[in-house]
Amino acid sequence: MQLKGITTALNGAGRYKYKNPEFAVDYLVVGGGVVGLAVARHLAQRFPSKSTYLVERHSSAGQETSSRNSEVIHAGLYYPAGSLKTQLCLRGRWLMYDHCRKYNVPFRKTGKLVVARNNQRSYVEDLHAKALKLPWPTRSMPGDGPTLPTELISGDDARRMEPDLSKDIAAALWSPETGIVDSHTFMESLEADITSSEGAELVYGTRVVRVDPYSPPSPNTVDAGWVVQTITGDNTEGDSMLAGTVINCSGLSGHLIVNSLLPKESRIPLYYGRGSYASYRGPGVSHISHLIYPCPDQTSHAFQSLGSHLTLDLQGKIRFGPDLDWLQPSSLRDGDGDESGSDSADPDFWHKELIPDDTRLSLMHKAVQEYLPGVVFEGLQPDYCGVRPKLVGPGGGFRDFVFRTDYPDDFLSSQTSQRRKAPMISLLGIESPGLTSSLAIAEMVVEDLLCKKEGQVPE
Repeated sequence: MQLKGITTALNGAGRYKYKNPEFAVDYLVVGGGVVGLAVARHLAQRFPSKSTYLVERHSSAGQETSSRNSEVIHAGLYYPAGSLKTQLCLRGRWLMYDHCRKYNVPFRKTGKLVVARNNQRSYVEDLHAKALKLPWPTRSMPGDGPTLPTELISGDDARRMEPDLSKDIAAALWSPETGIVDSHTFMESLEADITSSEGAELVYGTRVVRVDPYSPPSPNTVDAGWVVQTITGDNTEGDSMLAGTVINCSGLSGHLIVNSLLPKESRIPLYYGRGSYASYRGPGVSHISHLIYPCPDQTSHAFQSLGSHLTLDLQGKIRFGPDLDWLQPSSLRDGDGDESGSDSADPDFWHKELIPDDTRLSLMHKAVQEYLPGVVFEGLQPDYCGVRPKLVGPGGGFRDFVFRTDYPDDFLSSQTSQRRKAPMISLLGIESPGLTSSLAIAEMVVEDLLCKKEGQVPE
């Protein structure tokens, strides 16, 4: 059965009625993952006299995609040269390493091998050729070498670096700029900067339940903005605020706010890809010191999954993953839902899919043995799962990060001169390389979209 995207809208059942705002904030960031934290931090630093609120529905930061990934600092290999994913990854990689050094965030520049069999040579050759041509991203100072250094090496050279590699590996691409990071300590460093600023506040355990465009009754009163209702904990009554600018960084829920403002026929579908990880203890990896990635197989593409690769954590623990398993709510999966079912499906259905199990270990083991034949099935143990927000379903090809800007008057009958003073910027489809790109995403949102495009004056 064809996979259906979920087009549910925030407050779709109409449970929460309009409520006049009780207070106002200059900047509201929705979502406390790594991207939301990075954006709130940049806002607090750029506009210190303004109020910045970050609201996060969970009790602490980064409880969804941000804490359930490979913790890899990507070099910027895989995506089209002019895409946001490439440009923000290249810039974000530099910002990430710089931030880690300044804030004592644990990291290690391990380097990565993308390994290829003889019939896959063209894939790593193409990656290398693209890397040589990549320009330096905006705001980056050109160095003496390429922005993305890579080296094509033979299978024998790859085995000298990693002796456990299969004899069938005929070539590899060496990426020395790839690394690993303690993502939790990284997020804590962002939190610390936010809480130490004068005008910013982190509000956890608080979810957004309704968003309405707001236009002032007369141009000489308050500015235009967005009336945002929130509920904290198990309370039945919530708060209502007027936000001058909203940055929607809510990841797996990012489409809900936008869909609540759009007609049904224009709603944005979101697809959910679960990636499972397995820890490993056993033979066949005794000399591993770098990350090892296979080439995509014939049924997938790096645009949707990088395959079951080998990563290390900072303690030297080996894990494999993630694979890619497309998820759907049971009402649609069982064939009971029609097209309208995707409008009413539970957007949090994926919470039940986070318990790791061993049902996919045999497939993962088979994939890993293609490049590490000494790995044994008995050494694999389910570790954890993560879910990634995807803007296209299976076979959908490349889809870039989306930075969508809406204004209150886009949804109101009246048109005022304040139209461009109250943007809501929604960051959609922020999956890999979102962690690596997070500081660059924040830089782009604040410096390019708010300061340059919207004319907001930095302090």
